Amino acid sequence: MAAERLWQPSADQIAEARMSDFLQQINVHNDAGLANYHELYQWSIDNNEAFWSLIWDYFDVIGEKGDVIVQDKDKLPGAKWFPEAELNFAENLLRHKDNHSALVFRGENGERQELSYEALYLQVARAAHALKTQGVSSGDRVAGMMPNCIETIVMMLATTSLGAIWSSCSPDFGVQGVLDRFGQIEPKVLMTVDGYFYNQKNLNIKDKVSEIADNLPTVEHLVLVNFSGQSEVVDDARMVRYEDFLDNDASDIDFVRKPFNHPIYIMFSSGTTGVPKCIVHGAGGTLLQHCKEHGLHTDLDREDTLFYFTTCGWMMWNWLVSGLALGAKLVLFDGSPFAPKPEVLWDIADEEHISVFGTSAKYLSALEKADVKPRQSHELKALRSILTTGSVLPPESFDYVYRDIKTDLCLSSISGGTDIVSCFALGCPILPVYRGELQCRGLGLAVNVYNDQGEAVKQQKGELVCENSFPNMPVGFWGDDDGQRYFNAYFARFDNIWAHGDFAELTEHDGVIIYGRSDAVLNPGGVRIGTAEIYRQVEKVDVVLESIAIGQQWDDDERVVLFVRLREGVQLDDALVKTIKQTIRANATPRHVPAVILQVNDIPRTISGKIVELAVRNVVHGQPVQNTDALANPDALNEFKDRPELSR
Repeated sequence: MAAERLWQPSADQIAEARMSDFLQQINVHNDAGLANYHELYQWSIDNNEAFWSLIWDYFDVIGEKGDVIVQDKDKLPGAKWFPEAELNFAENLLRHKDNHSALVFRGENGERQELSYEALYLQVARAAHALKTQGVSSGDRVAGMMPNCIETIVMMLATTSLGAIWSSCSPDFGVQGVLDRFGQIEPKVLMTVDGYFYNQKNLNIKDKVSEIADNLPTVEHLVLVNFSGQSEVVDDARMVRYEDFLDNDASDIDFVRKPFNHPIYIMFSSGTTGVPKCIVHGAGGTLLQHCKEHGLHTDLDREDTLFYFTTCGWMMWNWLVSGLALGAKLVLFDGSPFAPKPEVLWDIADEEHISVFGTSAKYLSALEKADVKPRQSHELKALRSILTTGSVLPPESFDYVYRDIKTDLCLSSISGGTDIVSCFALGCPILPVYRGELQCRGLGLAVNVYNDQGEAVKQQKGELVCENSFPNMPVGFWGDDDGQRYFNAYFARFDNIWAHGDFAELTEHDGVIIYGRSDAVLNPGGVRIGTAEIYRQVEKVDVVLESIAIGQQWDDDERVVLFVRLREGVQLDDALVKTIKQTIRANATPRHVPAVILQVNDIPRTISGKIVELAVRNVVHGQPVQNTDALANPDALNEFKDRPELSR
């Protein structure tokens, strides 16, 4: 059955979109005769080299482009994009030195700070001179265990202005979780806070910081931001207060231009199956891809206010910050999105005139379960787009957005990951929105879906792949000297093809549906089922707040086991089990119906909010979970251990 069209851009919206202007420029300069996005997408694949060269020019990238666009472009891995280019990432994000608002910080405790582009440049200059004075230079690592606040962005930009490498996580990480990450990359500087706010609590982390510093011998400078008001006195000789660290006499930045692939970020896989992979991203590829996604796919410009609910431990923080390259105003929020009330982010949306609102699928689901209807309580005059990622956005959440938030906006479910610090499938301002679908594949990326035989298929489920090289492929994994771990992660399954690890489908509209991670796909009786297919049905049941499904080895096969977290005071009884099963059977297939349904009080998730099917599966099968420090709530795993219902 064809998906319902929920939103269609008007003729004026299409004409005024930057995507349309970009398309017309291609037609003028290449006599391409492109009429719509789908033709533009195909042109960007067929003319990949010309496309990425045009992205550089269209967004006026600061730096030396060189004459050669790509060498060995058909090698995955091995292609070398812009081999003659030199640029600096921070220089491109700090191109606007004016009084236009750059950053607005909103804290859970009610704090508000604002910084113009001119003031941001000055702050970065002071931090960059301080880092340089302390011996930080090209290739050194600066790590931040920081909230999503202005100081974090300032230090990232200062770090990358010098050609050094930035890496971050949020302050709610456990000691071992931080050491598993920063211990591998051996930072010279560690930036952190005295504490942070969450769910109306002021959480002191100074003891945790001292323990982490004790176990990071390469750290020469420990910079402390007085974020929660608990550190008026610095009582650790290794620490220096952020305001004392800055060089207040500095007013200019000596940007260090480096080759296109020079590392700027080290980011980390979730680490729930072992020590996290350290994924290295280069300056040029990250900049070009983010400019493309912000400027064309999100239609961002200087008049926009961009918000994404994220922490510094999730790739969406890195994605958000690149909005500075387009000159937009960024709104930063740190804290619980439900404290002191579930409408708090929508209050901020009205007060800051947010035009692009980014969040997680889980947040929207929780809002709906809490019966929050921003359309009735807020104006949202500026809001024109909502972006969601982190997990699959079910069709019912599409309904919720257009029914209870706003009818006239572009709802863009986006999907990619830390692996590419961007998206393979995402939104498009000149395309309609279909219920349950990501609008399109990203320009320049030959995204396809393969069956088990490695054949491209449409309107069938399979493995999400990318068939061509692209500039923002990772530089590699930190410490992976021979590149074998990098190769095994993405290229071992299909020859010369990037296999992303998502179970997906290309639709009749050339949109994309994501069904979950391939390694979490269920396989009862040899039929592959994406976990998201089950979740979307289960969560139609009003008393179910969230769920997690795994495959349990049983009688030489696999049976589906479903765990549900219910509303407070509700108990799982035979009648509710029957309702859940009937709902799944009626809306999916008999194969989707769990053999066992059990109640839990909590569901384990990573610190960035993703549920961890593999960890639960390991616990159910009596296997160890190798890295519980990667979890926000590791004690939740105890709910799944030695359940007698799973032995019969």
